[in-house]
Amino acid sequence: MPSISATVTTADGSCPVTLHTPNGSGPWTAVVMYVDAGGVRDTFQEMAARLAGFGHAVLLPDVYYRHGDWAPFDMSTAFTDERERKRLFGMISSLTPDMLASDATAFFDFLAGRPEVKGDAFGVCGYCMGGRASVYVAGRVPDRVAAAGSFHASGLVTDEPTSPHLLAEQIRATVYVAGAENDHGFTPEHAETLDKALSAAGVTHTVEFYRAGHGFAVPDNPPYDEEAAERHWIALQELFESALPN
Repeated sequence: MPSISATVTTADGSCPVTLHTPNGSGPWTAVVMYVDAGGVRDTFQEMAARLAGFGHAVLLPDVYYRHGDWAPFDMSTAFTDERERKRLFGMISSLTPDMLASDATAFFDFLAGRPEVKGDAFGVCGYCMGGRASVYVAGRVPDRVAAAGSFHASGLVTDEPTSPHLLAEQIRATVYVAGAENDHGFTPEHAETLDKALSAAGVTHTVEFYRAGHGFAVPDNPPYDEEAAERHWIALQELFESALPN
């Protein structure tokens, strides 16, 4: 799939992005893809290109741009090497809900100004911390998000006042959440709480579990599961086809 590299001006600086598009002239509906904890890397460029093949313009932002020219993570060792684990979690914790909302507004403005893109409501999807980001953005920038997909995310339900599930009343998007089995960060109890919050708010949604471990959809993650990953692609395709405005 064709792609371009660009920068998006945000409230905090310049965020490098790539925009992946289908073959042809467009314009297309657009989606922002949020990466997992390892950040933008070849695996996610390939995933964004695959999603573009479904007929969408896909923006892949470097959510860690505030860290400058940060060193890439090797996902086979990022959680087992103590020094890299500390760096990884430090970068994860540096992203606040306010930052995510502010950046998302800039991403949507960028997309709205692109000739490849049609419409003023967008899709978001994400993995691990990016799955949490997708729900945050759907709740914090509700007028501009029509569909949100979240895969093997932790922290969708917490005791903190910033817990994503507390944004249910603000969400206008169709929401799809796929949790991983045996994930202490998103348990069946968390799923029930999230489901009840979305139902009470009248949000069209699906909350379910895949029989695969945390990280199942991302090819360079050790728990990658091909069957679960293919299921997630089907779910994304159906979500965006049904919920994004034509």
